[in-house]
Amino acid sequence: MKYGEFMVRLRKDGLRHIYLLAGEEHYYIEKALEALLGGLFQTVQERQDGLQKFQGDVDPAVLAGSIEQAPFFAPQNVILVQDVPWFRSGRKGSEGKEKEDRDKRLSGIMQVLADMPPYSYVIFVVNYNVDKRRKLTKLVEKNGQLLEAEPLRPWTINEWLQGKLQALNKELDRDAYAYFSGAVSMMQQISLSYLDKEFDKLAMFSQDRRITKAELVEVFAGVPEVSVFALLDAISARDAKKALLILHRQLADGIYFTVILSLLTRHVRQLWQARILQQQGVRGKALAKPLELNPFIAERLGRAAMQFPEAVLKKAMLQLIDADYYLKTGQAGEEVLEEAVIGLCCNRAD
Repeated sequence: MKYGEFMVRLRKDGLRHIYLLAGEEHYYIEKALEALLGGLFQTVQERQDGLQKFQGDVDPAVLAGSIEQAPFFAPQNVILVQDVPWFRSGRKGSEGKEKEDRDKRLSGIMQVLADMPPYSYVIFVVNYNVDKRRKLTKLVEKNGQLLEAEPLRPWTINEWLQGKLQALNKELDRDAYAYFSGAVSMMQQISLSYLDKEFDKLAMFSQDRRITKAELVEVFAGVPEVSVFALLDAISARDAKKALLILHRQLADGIYFTVILSLLTRHVRQLWQARILQQQGVRGKALAKPLELNPFIAERLGRAAMQFPEAVLKKAMLQLIDADYYLKTGQAGEEVLEEAVIGLCCNRAD
């Protein structure tokens, strides 16, 4: 189950004796783990006395012994098992003896996990996507709870954003939301831990309950993707003067040309894709799935795309490919970026 459902179940149903926190999004795993440990221990001393930790490919027999042993210094045994490989997919085509040996090795711990003593709790933490066909994974799902912490994507950030704003007792005004959604759509990878800290800063920076675009831009100005988004926004509006001013400011501020070039190329590609999709009848929020964008941003991108003749986008893409080569080989300067921006904003011919 996903993080939101996991936390709701934890609040409503109370603690189970087995948990598996799995996936690549460390932020959700850390939050879920802290919530579990907070529910299991009342004080720091209790946690120090009652928490046992295992790392890596622990001997299943040793783990089984720890689970079955009655606690001495705390009300219950809480056993944290990190980075164990037992839930991974087997090698492709691995059959017969290898699978038999693996199942035999884990049979003892599976028997213990299937009939947990009332005084013991086990929390498995793995930073990979588990194989839900494995017997051990199925056992955990049946007798406990599985958190699938998938990396966040720009088009799925709303759930996290609403939860964070609610926790801070804040809200974004319309322009701030549009700006944030667009800036996040530029990010190839989203660090929730980083965004979490930046929103904490933003909450202290903003005096009112409603956060404005100006406040958001002030706090996030140091993030290259957020800064470059202002440039892409000006290009989408085909405002050459504003786009060139922002480009010069960013280069002067030390944003490396490869960052600008990469995000600019991606934006042109998305405009081109959005134009083609709309010609095929895919419009509005329906653009979100094929473009892998937030629906709000996809709809906005679709409107902008229709202002760009396909020939202009094709020419800009070729210019950017050439710019990448010339800049990296030292055969040209930053003027090639200016030429691409001017071409996008000013060329009207189909």
